[in-house]
Amino acid sequence: MASDLQPVDVICQHSRDGKITPMKIRIIDEDGVFQEYKIKGYRDLTGHGARTMPDGVYVNNNTLVYECNITSFGREKRIRLYYDPPGMKWRMNA
Repeated sequence: MASDLQPVDVICQHSRDGKITPMKIRIIDEDGVFQEYKIKGYRDLTGHGARTMPDGVYVNNNTLVYECNITSFGREKRIRLYYDPPGMKWRMNA
């Protein structure tokens, strides 16, 4: 994955069939304060083979990819979340 991705905490729901649903994200802002955002909607882009995403991030079949809508300062914003299972780290495009 690209190194310019921002580390992020993700609160998820796990279903019994193994599906992961991202619910909230938490990031540290430029002042070092945690900011939490509820995910309003998402698309699961996982499992379409190895490819480079529109934001330049290379993913493979093991990478979980979610395109999410959040509200930040009253404006809807679209972000992409990437989860690397071997590294157990969530990252997002900044």
